[in-house]
Amino acid sequence: MVQRIQAEKVTLYDLVNKFKLRLSKDECFFLDWQGELPETNDWERQRLDRVKESYFNLTMRLMLEDLVKMVVLSPLLDLAGFYLSPFYNQSEESVEIVEEDEGFVIRGKIDVLVLQDRFWVIVIESKRAKFSLEPGIPQALAYMLANPNPEKPLFGLVTNGSNFIFLKLVKQDVPYYALSDEFTLRRGNDLYTVLGILKRLSQVLIEGN
Repeated sequence: MVQRIQAEKVTLYDLVNKFKLRLSKDECFFLDWQGELPETNDWERQRLDRVKESYFNLTMRLMLEDLVKMVVLSPLLDLAGFYLSPFYNQSEESVEIVEEDEGFVIRGKIDVLVLQDRFWVIVIESKRAKFSLEPGIPQALAYMLANPNPEKPLFGLVTNGSNFIFLKLVKQDVPYYALSDEFTLRRGNDLYTVLGILKRLSQVLIEGN
């Protein structure tokens, strides 16, 4: 009998036991978000400061996923070049991953999916602004495991609008993943760093294509 579960209810335990997902302990596995990042110019920093101000104004009331994407994610993706060629975007894409031996299926929808030449290059899960990022991490990894082109690394971002964690997944004999540090709008220039990481990932993906 096939067991089905909604992606928003999947846990890391499910992914580890059903899909052999492993956390990489290699410090060099996910260097893409570290080191010297592309700089942000004065205009970009002004734009990000406005995003930050807009976000905190809106959080005075209930802020849901669509507003998070519009106010925070869309400017970040735009400034990082993910709305320009060779990237193109597809939103709310349904995905399904299957573990055939166990009859285990995970279904769900990706909030934002950025594609490049039929490769999944970044997966973004926006959660309600007040929620922790922890439930979004296994959900994003579940979507990334569904990548139909396993020969290249896949990157992800989980955010609730104010906090950000980047992910990297590599499918080898077993899939390995790693996480970045957590960044937040409430700490100094973290939003500048998030943009720098997105720019770096854009470069990595274009150069590796």
